[in-house]
Amino acid sequence: MNRFREYGKTGLYRFNTGWIYEEFLRELQGRRGIEVYKEMSENDDVIGAILFATEMLMRQCKWSIQEAGAGRTDYDAAEFVRSCMDDMEETWSDFISEVLSFLPYGWSYHEIVYKRRMGNTKNPETRSKYTDGLIGWRKLPIRSQDTLWEWKYDEGDNLVGLVQCAPPQYEQVFIPLEKALHFKTKSRKGNPEGRSVLRNSYRDWYFKRRIQEIEGIGIERDLAGLPVLTAPDNVDIWSDEYKEDLARAERLVRGVRRDEREGIVLNHEWQFSLVSTGGRRQFDTNKIIERYDTRMAMTVLADFVLLGHQNVGSFALSSDKTELFSVALGAFLDLICEVFNKQAIPRLIDLNGKHFSGITDYPKLVHGDIETQDLDKLGKFVSQMVGIGAITPDSGIEAYLRMAANLPEMDPETIYAPLGKPAGADREGQGRTPKEPSTAAGDAAEGSPEPEDAK
Repeated sequence: MNRFREYGKTGLYRFNTGWIYEEFLRELQGRRGIEVYKEMSENDDVIGAILFATEMLMRQCKWSIQEAGAGRTDYDAAEFVRSCMDDMEETWSDFISEVLSFLPYGWSYHEIVYKRRMGNTKNPETRSKYTDGLIGWRKLPIRSQDTLWEWKYDEGDNLVGLVQCAPPQYEQVFIPLEKALHFKTKSRKGNPEGRSVLRNSYRDWYFKRRIQEIEGIGIERDLAGLPVLTAPDNVDIWSDEYKEDLARAERLVRGVRRDEREGIVLNHEWQFSLVSTGGRRQFDTNKIIERYDTRMAMTVLADFVLLGHQNVGSFALSSDKTELFSVALGAFLDLICEVFNKQAIPRLIDLNGKHFSGITDYPKLVHGDIETQDLDKLGKFVSQMVGIGAITPDSGIEAYLRMAANLPEMDPETIYAPLGKPAGADREGQGRTPKEPSTAAGDAAEGSPEPEDAK
């Protein structure tokens, strides 16, 4: 037995064509499922409110880069990643907004596009705020879910990339996984399409939409009356001879509307009338629709959006529910950081090779809290912990407190120095500061690596 050989498979239900059929409802498989989730997210008021609240809360969250060690090279690497985040063609907030499309669709795929940082040039492949000659991110554009053609796997059943077929050329383009960021809500059998957070609300949304349609038709008929068209006594509308007359009569009845264009033209002896309806219905459609709204909100822990609209709920209940919702959003923020720290930052640092050799580890993307911190409670807690010696103040503690209080980030020259050296003093054996990058010519002379495509 070969202990290093993989014998089994994940059991993911897919064909050799690269299409995934893990979803047992056909209407939610493949492109049909993407269209359904698009309609749910963009055409339903409650789902739209939930997704809007989710996006606004997560977009306002603070993001920062945390160095892996206390050495000067570690600070240089972290500062470099920060500068790359601020030097893209799109803003970081817009990038996060695109990433959050993985919530309704279950997954999000972003291609990593690099550039050489050569200052304010006309070439977008070299245009940058910096002139250090290093390789940074030009942009991290999304590859829309509805342009997915197929997923690519190797012989070992490992995902290697995505094939896209996008307008206006509609050409099939392969985007390898090693040049992309792949976000998904959850992992089950290694499914690259994850699972939409709206999946459990589909059934409630399906019935709600149809009840709303029936309700609208019923209201119109209650106000206008039920249209009835009576044929002459000598006309047998069910015979083949009068098929065309029957079709015209059906179109006429279905098209009756009480508006400024109302009016009917009839043949001789045809009679038209409006029959009054039975009045109140046996079912309160408003309560039925409210029930479905509540169920849909519950599936994503967002039923707090309905508090007050149904004349129920207290402040304490609202606080508990919003706190639980914030915890769930925090888990998604952790997921975004994990993907970025595994797929984006290591590749970026490795591309710049010797400039960051000797780092303790790769810098990490970290996020702040969804809810605003109570600074009074936080200050008292930190003060007590420091007082009893349970917490030792260091650069990490200071960075977190600055983020919680929405204060400017620490200056690298005044940062806490665990080696015991005074603030601002040069550390032995460390090169330039992050604020004073070397010139492009100097970096090029030192052998700055070329992108693989350029070679």
